[in-house]
Amino acid sequence: MSILIDEKTPILVQGITSEKATFHTKEMIAAGSKVVAGVTPGKGGQTHCGVPVFNTVKDAVKNTGATTSITFVAPAFAADAIMEAADAGIRLVCSITDGIPAQDMMRVKRYLMRYPKERRTMLVGPNCAGIISPGKAMLGIMPPHIYMRGSVGLISRSGTLGYEAASQMKALGIGITTSVGIGGDPINGSSFMDHLALFAEDDETEAVLMIGEIGGPQEAEAAAWIKSNMSKPVVGFVAGLTAPKGRRMGHAGAIISAAGDSAAEKAEIMRSYGLTVAPSPAEFGSTMAQVLAQSHARRISA
Repeated sequence: MSILIDEKTPILVQGITSEKATFHTKEMIAAGSKVVAGVTPGKGGQTHCGVPVFNTVKDAVKNTGATTSITFVAPAFAADAIMEAADAGIRLVCSITDGIPAQDMMRVKRYLMRYPKERRTMLVGPNCAGIISPGKAMLGIMPPHIYMRGSVGLISRSGTLGYEAASQMKALGIGITTSVGIGGDPINGSSFMDHLALFAEDDETEAVLMIGEIGGPQEAEAAAWIKSNMSKPVVGFVAGLTAPKGRRMGHAGAIISAAGDSAAEKAEIMRSYGLTVAPSPAEFGSTMAQVLAQSHARRISA
């Protein structure tokens, strides 16, 4: 199994006719994604990347049955694109866009909460690499060739560290069920806990690698949730060990502002809740290999 997307997921691309969207749509299709439509206002009726283009998300959903979207939309218009998708009944939206104003994201979060939980759209991102279930489907901008199908779930705030982890694990023969980039902005659509809960229920996922960053309480909250709710082993890492207090880093959410926000503090919190913490980004693969070996040994002895 995989979480969120597979080869049967009908996907639409918002902003499909832009140069970047065109490139990544072709990559997603080549990776097995079932792209069924695109949306660009004013260009309805055209065909692009082999799929029909519609003026609105509602038209695209009505005509193609799309349930999932990815937004290649400029920051000033991205919030409206996400809310339009939710209004049209899209169940999962992945927003790649970097630089969406925080106030716009507050508006998006409030808008999504108006829907009952069973019909509420899940938002992944913004400012993220997206989602990939290797060998099945891709909803994002990651290089698919570095991912191998396997039994490890991957959740990361950092796109490039997620790539590094996937590449290291592939070199060691360790594959991934699904990799999710939740983005580095201070206000994002879904959290570590949202996806940990899905991995906990996924029979194919044996272990999870969770890559966090300085800034915000997400990693600490996720570690506490893991201790109480998850029986599968989790490897954690927090980027930003040498970051100075009070300085905003590359990601908008990566700023140390309070106790528990620094990388060292978060790593210690992870350890206190029973997570195995990778010593450095260079040891993602080797740490996961050790944890999987220990997990297999425990199952055999039991």
